[in-house]
Amino acid sequence: MPTKRAKRAKEPRVPAWDPSGEHHNGTPTYPWRKGPAKAEYATRRQLRAMGLRPNAQPVAAQIVSRGGTRTGYLYPVAGAAPVRPMTPARAKALAAAMRARSTCPLCHTVYDYCLPLKSLGCCLACHDGLGDQEREQLLRLTAAA
Repeated sequence: MPTKRAKRAKEPRVPAWDPSGEHHNGTPTYPWRKGPAKAEYATRRQLRAMGLRPNAQPVAAQIVSRGGTRTGYLYPVAGAAPVRPMTPARAKALAAAMRARSTCPLCHTVYDYCLPLKSLGCCLACHDGLGDQEREQLLRLTAAA
């Protein structure tokens, strides 16, 4: 016999069309695909595509998805600054960090992809060759680091 599902209490719907920001703590809110002109506001990704960054500006408006579960924050294009250029030191630090994520700490093999170091602690070949005690010891060492 099928059991009855308990009904969830519905939360009061907050209007998605709120250009004054009355219901969203002063932040103007628009429904999906109905936002202000792209010349005025843009998301972080749109700013990056234009070669700009938000420049520590507060969120000026937001776009809410149909179900209200996802939100896109909008920043004014007028106050955006150019993206900082990649310096040689930053490029070197980024390359070192990516190399560390793709290097096995046991066999020191460098792979073309990031290894699951948090969950396994090493590459798959080393992980399959370890015993239970060695695996637990490795996980304790990587968790402490």
